[in-house]
Amino acid sequence: MASGDVEVVVIGGGAAGIGAAQRLRDDGVRALILEARGRLGGRAWTVEVGGFPVDLGCGWLHSAKRNPWTAIAEAQGRTIDRTSPPWARAASQPGLTAAEAGEMRAALWALHERADALPESEPDCSLAELLEPGGRWNAILDAVSGYYSGAELARVSARDLGRYADDGVNWRVAEGYGATIVAHASGLDVAFDNAVARIDHRGRRIRIETARGIVEAEAAIVTLPSALIAADDNLFAPALSDKTRAAAGLPLGHNDKLFLSLAEAEAFEPETRAFGDPRRVDTATYQLRPFGRPMIECYFGGALAAELEKGGQGAFFDFARGELVGLFGDDFARRIAPLALHGWSSDPFARGAYSYALPGHADDRAALAAPVDGRLFFAGEACSRDDYSTAHGAYLTGIVAAEQAIVALRR
Repeated sequence: MASGDVEVVVIGGGAAGIGAAQRLRDDGVRALILEARGRLGGRAWTVEVGGFPVDLGCGWLHSAKRNPWTAIAEAQGRTIDRTSPPWARAASQPGLTAAEAGEMRAALWALHERADALPESEPDCSLAELLEPGGRWNAILDAVSGYYSGAELARVSARDLGRYADDGVNWRVAEGYGATIVAHASGLDVAFDNAVARIDHRGRRIRIETARGIVEAEAAIVTLPSALIAADDNLFAPALSDKTRAAAGLPLGHNDKLFLSLAEAEAFEPETRAFGDPRRVDTATYQLRPFGRPMIECYFGGALAAELEKGGQGAFFDFARGELVGLFGDDFARRIAPLALHGWSSDPFARGAYSYALPGHADDRAALAAPVDGRLFFAGEACSRDDYSTAHGAYLTGIVAAEQAIVALRR
């Protein structure tokens, strides 16, 4: 598509960008997705390893009954696995009695309930301030915060977590969440390998400077990760300091998944889950035989993930092997081998996994999402007030931004 034919440029081809471009096309608006990578999906990425599709990015249909990707996946003929997620089921934990495991789960839910109960009229605080002083399970609560927020409790806004809307239903797509999202982009106009260097909104038309030249349009929908917006004061011309500040209040967390092959997998029940050490903050969680497959999905979050990314896949594997041997014995080391990992914080087009709000910055989501001059619109999971950090949150904000652009164009 030539630049002169473009009415709206969508910057970024992840879930938000795909949702926006589809909505624009449905209304007859000529749109072009500019994607920095050589693939679509953004932080949704399905790859095949060990003969199975695995999601290196988002993998769960959170709030699945109202999640639009559920219906999209079904329409594509994909398999929805409705098995309850490991974190929602009572499970034994090596090294803990059943009573202790129950206490640990109860402490986690109690922390979330305290965040939910924080009145909007009261000042925000960090989740660490809601911990039970000297609580027996505070270390693992900090570790779990790394899994769902990508940062430890002291860095996460209690108000933001309290606003998160979760219906407790979490399903998966057997063929891959990322594959589902990419397939939904069928028929859209996409220009790959077009990293955006600047968005110039000084003239009558928006000028987007990319690695492959300049594209002009009547409007632009920006779906870049908050970390990229926060890192570049010169992304917009003239500068949009309010956007830069809002994005800085919504950093992307550190979250990575390492997949391991597992020999003699039948020794474990499908979907078995264990923490490496429930008494430490720097521990990973392990899902053995996801979908019944002979593999382990190892999940790392927070400062631990950030530190291990410095050493690449080998550092993650060494750490996981040490914890798994501690759980299941020395012989376990011969039964595992690394399959796949992607370091999201090291990815230049992501610089993190998904957003969390710093204490006092929960309202930055609305500030980041607000349109500018009726020509610049914003979408992405960080723009969602209550579905942030999810692919469906990103998708829904993309649709909202597209509808805002349609109204502006009709004027």
